[in-house]
Amino acid sequence: MSRVKIAENVKRRLYAESLGRCMNPNCHKDLFIGDRDIAEQAHIHPYFKTKDNSFENLIILCPNCHTEYDKILQYNLEEVKLWKQIRKDEVNSLFSKKFDAFDDLKREVVPLLLKNETIYNSYYLGNKKELWNKFEAELLVNNNKLKKMLEKNLDLIQSHSKESYSNLKYVATFIKHVDEFEATRLDEEKERQIFFPIEINSIFGIAPVKESILPSTESLEALITKLDEQGKFERIVIGIEDPYILLNEDGKSSKVFFDDTPRLRQLYFEYKCFKSIKVRLDSLNFALKYMNSKGISFEFNSFNNLREITVCGIKMLFIYDYCLSEVGLMQLAPEENSVVINLHNWNGESCISSQAYELSKTMNVTLLTMKGYYPYVNRIKCEK
Repeated sequence: MSRVKIAENVKRRLYAESLGRCMNPNCHKDLFIGDRDIAEQAHIHPYFKTKDNSFENLIILCPNCHTEYDKILQYNLEEVKLWKQIRKDEVNSLFSKKFDAFDDLKREVVPLLLKNETIYNSYYLGNKKELWNKFEAELLVNNNKLKKMLEKNLDLIQSHSKESYSNLKYVATFIKHVDEFEATRLDEEKERQIFFPIEINSIFGIAPVKESILPSTESLEALITKLDEQGKFERIVIGIEDPYILLNEDGKSSKVFFDDTPRLRQLYFEYKCFKSIKVRLDSLNFALKYMNSKGISFEFNSFNNLREITVCGIKMLFIYDYCLSEVGLMQLAPEENSVVINLHNWNGESCISSQAYELSKTMNVTLLTMKGYYPYVNRIKCEK
């Protein structure tokens, strides 16, 4: 009578448990060599006696150790049973490490995510089923490592009581995805419900996702200040369709787009840069984009104050007030001959009070609503 096949979900658990190496603690041979998978499922209690294909009665070994256990009887049953516990302890020791900073976690996580992405894109999306079936085991191993590390370091992931503002929800989804992926059976028998959340790649700086621009200009200014102090800030490109900051990480330049929300949110959390909103970043970018469209150059007076620019020697200050009052203008204390633009356009002409206009004459400053901003920009002529 032929053997009953080992259930696919049991195989998946075994691969995940193995970490991709022979589970004999004195061997640890790599089971993934090039495009070959040399892993073998060995029965702890002999199959011919027990007919037991359970996860608890199986262990992943290299061919040599499997032969030495089954045929040469070099190891006894109690030794081999202990190997499973030893591997479990090794997993917890190696991949349940608590990191002090997100950057430390990132260095361990990113190579595993990239390897999984390569396997998935090359073999699954590439419709190379035979190779996918081989390399899927390696993906299961990597997922197990990632799950252990993330579960131990959830406090390093940005979170919020409102799920739509939280990166932690994406990590929780990824962990559920790992569990489901490990438990699913053959393609013809399964229908996955939880897919890999692409926001994970954004959080760890692998690939951006396009969401909405986080509104606080002040948060971005605070981040630039922190990055600059650490020598990581290179420049900001704003006033374009896809604005970004360019930062240097481990000697490599990378773009952080304003609308790559999970990535930017994680950076704000990591550097403690969340600030209340005074000037909306999307509105500021829109105003500067209009200026760029007219071929007018501007300079920031300081990169950690994006609300103030200089155009043709004139200082321009952007604010975002429902109604700029006389008191509000006094508190701004703009320099003489400067221009103040209220980006808040919901209130129309009433976004600047008549009293503020009167005071501006005394202060010798120009106040503009967005309606007045466009013709003002069109009249700008810089001396060559």
